[in-house]
Amino acid sequence: MITGDLKNKIDRIWDSFWSGGISNPIEVIEQITYLLFIRRLDDVHTRAEKRASTIGGPIEDPVFLPGQEHLRWSRFKNAAPEVMHKTVGDEVFPFLRRMGDGTTYSDHMKDARFTIPTPALLSKVVDMLDDIPMDNRDTNGDLYEYLLSKIASAGVNGQFRTPRHIIQAMVQMTAPKPQDEICDPACGTAGFLVAAGEYVRDTHKDALLVEDSRNHFNRSMFHGYDFDSTMLRIGSMNMLLHGVEAPDIRYRDSLSEGASEDAEKYTLILANPPFAGSLDYESTSKDLQRVVKTKKTELLFLALFLKLLKPGGRAAVIVPDGVLFGSSTAHKALRKILVEDQKLNAVVKLPSGVFRPYAGVSTAILFFTKTNSGGTDDVWFYDVRADGFSLDDKRNPIEANDLPDLLARWKNRGAESERTRTEQSFLVPKADIVAQEYDLSLNRYKEVVYDEVEHRQPLDIIADIEELQDEISKGLVDLKAMLS
Repeated sequence: MITGDLKNKIDRIWDSFWSGGISNPIEVIEQITYLLFIRRLDDVHTRAEKRASTIGGPIEDPVFLPGQEHLRWSRFKNAAPEVMHKTVGDEVFPFLRRMGDGTTYSDHMKDARFTIPTPALLSKVVDMLDDIPMDNRDTNGDLYEYLLSKIASAGVNGQFRTPRHIIQAMVQMTAPKPQDEICDPACGTAGFLVAAGEYVRDTHKDALLVEDSRNHFNRSMFHGYDFDSTMLRIGSMNMLLHGVEAPDIRYRDSLSEGASEDAEKYTLILANPPFAGSLDYESTSKDLQRVVKTKKTELLFLALFLKLLKPGGRAAVIVPDGVLFGSSTAHKALRKILVEDQKLNAVVKLPSGVFRPYAGVSTAILFFTKTNSGGTDDVWFYDVRADGFSLDDKRNPIEANDLPDLLARWKNRGAESERTRTEQSFLVPKADIVAQEYDLSLNRYKEVVYDEVEHRQPLDIIADIEELQDEISKGLVDLKAMLS
């Protein structure tokens, strides 16, 4: 996490954007994203130059051709503010839009717009970004995470961000491996994909030293879809700054016709799909409608996840509570599919304040494995009551935090059979879930123990009341005597 001088610089430049007339936090991050990308291109070209100088040959795959040297970050950053502003607006951005190397980054730059209004603001932003050591992956990632956190703190488009600690818990519970094909069909800023990549780096360092594994990590492990071009740019750059060279981040309406063309392609899905919003029913995939006939996006996304997973693939997805107990035919049918046709592993209930201040909706995390042949035996339930932050709109850090206990119990699920349903976590046999018509709400199975309270006999209570009445009557008589 960034602190100190770097954090203060970012805060100051953020304030400068707002005072300069750019008040939309998405636009602020987008403009910073473009500049980070431009600097990244210069770094790539510089490495190619050094490599060519070492081996004594021409530059392979140059980013900048002869005559374009003035478009490089290292050149225009030293120009006067007015010259820099004109160069970036009139030449650098058109250069970005014309890039055609086929990477996801160039695809997302096709409609790049330069909206920094003044030379002074651009000069300040460039100076700040130039001070950041871009060869340090951790610094780059922390910088971008801090920028993305401002989407939420600004209160605009906060729905794009799932709290980072919730993402990390889901990633740790699914434990991505170097050979996984990971997908988030509603990726937003790519928070799940970034966290999965960091987990693989931290836990499988040796595997990534092998060339095949390293190439898979950089070019074919991570897949994200979104239909917001701004989010695609931000998510793509987020992956780049976390050290993933060429992730598959692309435009797609995940629920539309043709969206399931990647059927049985992925081994792990991590997602927090949209719970509501407009849905073009006519363009919705007929394949998904055959699985579950509904207009509810949360149910259609679950059907999509089952479609995209390979047999043996696993998923951890956030759903609104209504998915767990909804009484419609579609709700029941989808829960029955998860329990009977696939392997439902766990239901983790989250406190309702997790997504405040943007939404107070109650949610849960479903963990399941695609088998197409059943396999659900016992379903593990866990009740997260505190996540380390207050559950009001302020979301201030607090000491109470169930997430470490959640992870510890998940890793030792063999011992969960000894727990009773009065505890914070417990196992529920499949037969009990079937008997409850596939209801997956925790409260359906949790047992509450009430403390036995001994009450006094009614006649004793009446006697006390009569005694009090006598005292009151006597007191009134005495008071009346004093006043007469």
